[in-house]
This record gives sequence, structure tokens and C-alpha cells, in this order.
Amino acid sequence: MRFPVLLLLPVWAACLSFPAAAQSYPAKAVRIIVPFAPGGGSDFIARFTAQRLSGSFGSQVIVENRPGAGGLLGIEAGVRADPDGYTFTLIASSYTVNAALYPLKYDPVEDITPVVQVSQGPLILVVNPKLAAKTTADLIALAKAKPGSLNFASAGQGSITHMACELFAYRAGIKISHIPYKGTGPALTDTIAGQTDLFCATGSVALPHIKAGRLRAIAVTTANRLPAEPNVPTLSESGVKGYDVPIWHGLIAPKGMPKVAVDKMNAEVNKLLKVKDAADQLQTDGVSPKGGTPAAFREQIRKEIDLWKKTVAATGVKVE
Repeated sequence: MRFPVLLLLPVWAACLSFPAAAQSYPAKAVRIIVPFAPGGGSDFIARFTAQRLSGSFGSQVIVENRPGAGGLLGIEAGVRADPDGYTFTLIASSYTVNAALYPLKYDPVEDITPVVQVSQGPLILVVNPKLAAKTTADLIALAKAKPGSLNFASAGQGSITHMACELFAYRAGIKISHIPYKGTGPALTDTIAGQTDLFCATGSVALPHIKAGRLRAIAVTTANRLPAEPNVPTLSESGVKGYDVPIWHGLIAPKGMPKVAVDKMNAEVNKLLKVKDAADQLQTDGVSPKGGTPAAFREQIRKEIDLWKKTVAATGVKVE
């Protein structure tokens, strides 16, 4: 009977090692790659997350900015990293847009390990107050009366602010001209100045100007209204049925990441997002805590890639 017992020893040893691995992880510093420059929304979310995780992990969580090529360089570095449990990448909703617009060097669904969605919020469709449109219906009517006469600003070709407006125009059956800028700042400035008519801006950027009367809020892009501006309707309830474009951030890891690392990171992020002061801090960036399972995050990514591929096919959007 000794032979079967000996055969079972490796199995017992493996079973016993899982709790030990869970308790000892992480055994060294964890890295979060941010594929954008310091100072932006993604950098804020990454540092917000890293600061709190460093306390709960008992080891340092380091943010490493790897900007370039609209975020593609940093994402590629994260996807190709050693799946040892110590490198994660913070992605934004632009991740799914890129998959529809660019020939990627990785599969955006199959070559990653989704970990957790951190935040979610709306874009706000804003117009210059001098524009004769106070509602979505007004805006659509104005655009239909003079096709192509209205224009919209974006933070750049292929950005989420670009594609959100393209999808709005397509679903509403109107033609509006795209004016791309190099970033949110100049796009916002020209919309306030009246050089452009409308802009899909993040809440953190738009709300101060809405409250000051420099911009007029027409609608939000998500299925639910923004708590900070409950009187601003959604595009879906304003006649553009089924329109739902959130902005979000989340953590992914390389394919083959150890389950113990994924489970630990998911659990700790979900835990920190339930703390009130954490939620309050996220609200300053115009988003809310999200959380959830890796499976739910994978489905969100898959669903949005499909949406943007269909949008690109229907509108003929191209980027240089």
C-alpha cells in the first residue's frame, strides 16, 4: 500500500501550498503600468489604487508611466510582461476603441487576464451656451435642418471623446463635422469660446464649467444619470435609444497570471472601493467605484470591442 500513498504525496503537497501561497502573496513590490503620461485621469486612478493597496498588501505597489502611441506602447509592455503575479496594467475605456481602430500586436481579449474594473462614469455631451439647443431633441433638429453645419471637438482622433460623438451622430441620424485636438484642454477651451459647437467631456472636466454657465449640459452618455447633475438626462431617455457609453478604468494582467495573484488583487480592490472616503475621492474625478469579478470585466471589454467595431464599420471612421 505504500506505492499509492507515495503517488498521492505530491497532490497533498500541492493542496497544502495554495493557502501558503495566498498568505504570502505578494512577497515583493507589485507594479502597475499606466500607458499614459503622469497627471491625467488614468494616472490619478492608478495612484489612487496603488496608495491604498500598498497599505493592505503590506508591500509597495509602484506606478510606472509608459506613455506613447495613444497608450498602445504601455499596454503592449504590460501584455508581454512575465505573468509572475507582479505586473498589472491599468487600462481605460480607450482600450476597447483601439481594438476597433488599430492593427494590434496582441489579442485584446485572449492575450490578457482581466482582474477588476475599478471605476465607471459618464461623458457629458456639452454645447456652447450660444448654440440654439437646450435638449438632445433641439440639437438633433438643428443638425438635421443644416446637415454638416455643426461640429464637435474631441481630444484626438480615435479617442473615446471622438468615438462617443460619432456613435451619437450615427444613432441620431445626423451629420456633424469632427474637429480633433491634441488633448482635452484645447478641445474644451474652443468649445467654451464657441469655436466648436459640442464636446463629449468627462465629468471632472465639464462640471465646473457647467456650473459656471460657460457650457450647457445636454445629456450624459451612460444608461444612468450622473448623481452630481441629476437633472441632466441620459441620451437614451432623450430619444437616442439604447445609447450607453461609459468611461472606465480597470486592471488587467498578462495571460497566464497565477490565480492567487488575480484573486488577491480583485478582492483587495473590491474591498477598498467600498470605503466611503475612497468613493468620495473618485467622485472628484467624475467617476464612481465599480468593482466586480474578472469574468464581468472580461465581458465588458468584449462587449465594447464589438460595439466599436460595428460603429467603425457603419460610420467609416478612419484614423491617420
